[in-house]
Amino acid sequence: MQLHLSTWPEIEAYLAKSKAIIIPIGSTEQHGPTGLLGTDALCPEIISRRAGDEAGFLVGPTFNVGQAQHHMSFPGTITLKPSTMIAAMKDWTESLQRHGFERIYWLNGHGGNITTITAAFSEIYHAVTFAGPGNKPSLRCHLRNWWDLPGVMDQCRRLFPVGEGSHATPSEISVTWFGYPEIARPGGELSPKIAPTGPILDAEDYRRRFPDGRIGSDPSQASIEAGEKIVAMAVQGVIQEFRQFAAT
Repeated sequence: MQLHLSTWPEIEAYLAKSKAIIIPIGSTEQHGPTGLLGTDALCPEIISRRAGDEAGFLVGPTFNVGQAQHHMSFPGTITLKPSTMIAAMKDWTESLQRHGFERIYWLNGHGGNITTITAAFSEIYHAVTFAGPGNKPSLRCHLRNWWDLPGVMDQCRRLFPVGEGSHATPSEISVTWFGYPEIARPGGELSPKIAPTGPILDAEDYRRRFPDGRIGSDPSQASIEAGEKIVAMAVQGVIQEFRQFAAT
């Protein structure tokens, strides 16, 4: 069930049964020569929607722009200031809380978001704590990176024992191709086959070190079939964890 494809009476009826919602959160940034700019938002969105359809819980709209400053030398990347992202997450949360939601599960698709999401939670809890009496607000937020769900990274390593890397990976690109097979764009061999690795500094330095955007990866291995296996593992992990979180 998707919030933005629902009517307000349908959301009111859902709230009578559950106070929990999942929000996919990611980034809009380059993902090498074959990966979609929306990869880090699409992966949690694809997983969340399938988990929501299977288990009957509500999925909110995707928060699809995040912390991508270091990718800004690649055309198409969009980024937010940390303060802007924190403020937007707080506004989203307060809107949902106003309607009665008490458990907000953020499924993240971008490692660069983690610090800012955690800071946003602190801002959210601060506001909740001082909004009323007591020291134990009912609102709870939870962060989960989709690749940290049980069994997911083991599955990725089995599928891609060499060349998984850390950015523009064959696993994340496979997930997007499974979700949107019509846009799959398999290419030829990349040069070098496996991209170099190293530190991430500012945007200009990033492009000098990694001119095609990849870090340690060989995304030419990506496939729709691999994406299906990864998504199936992730969906089961989300369902189990979301149910537990919603019940706390």
